[in-house]
Amino acid sequence: MPDRPTQILEAAARLIARRGVRGLRVEEVSAEAGVSTALIYYHFKGRAGLLRRTLEFINRRAIRYTDAALDASDAPLAQLTEMLLLEFQDVPQVRENSAAWGELRATAVFDPDLRELLADATREWTDDLADLIRRAQAAGTAAPGADPQAAAERLSALVEGLSERWLSGTTTLERAHELVRGAVAAELGPA
Repeated sequence: MPDRPTQILEAAARLIARRGVRGLRVEEVSAEAGVSTALIYYHFKGRAGLLRRTLEFINRRAIRYTDAALDASDAPLAQLTEMLLLEFQDVPQVRENSAAWGELRATAVFDPDLRELLADATREWTDDLADLIRRAQAAGTAAPGADPQAAAERLSALVEGLSERWLSGTTTLERAHELVRGAVAAELGPA
């Protein structure tokens, strides 16, 4: 059984994935988590703190399942490809994370505080991808002329867009994987 703050964050992520951020109320989260609203205010100081920590929670959870790519291979290009593909898994936690991330991103358009947090999380992700691209270039498995940071930004943006298409049923999981593999080849293509 998770501790109370984790239980609350799991409930908030579920609700955000299902219904979005704009109408999210602390009372709904407390009912979903099976805790009192006072406990949420105690741990998160209010709705803004809860949203901030939920974004961090979703990000940490994604890191846990995408870091499996680092164990799958010693080749940086294979690790990069696998890390991107792991964003598309037909398991509840990944689907929930992807949906919640999309909802948080959409809300950040109107919420400067959330926008800053989302920008930081996105920057960390693209920096990790750029590091793998640099390592692949050093290993001679990725085109040496590619700008690692720009390639990482394009690949992460593609994954975010494909994620929304996959979640909405406008593309299949297999097609999303095929498009990601093709994009990696096009971006970093023969060394």
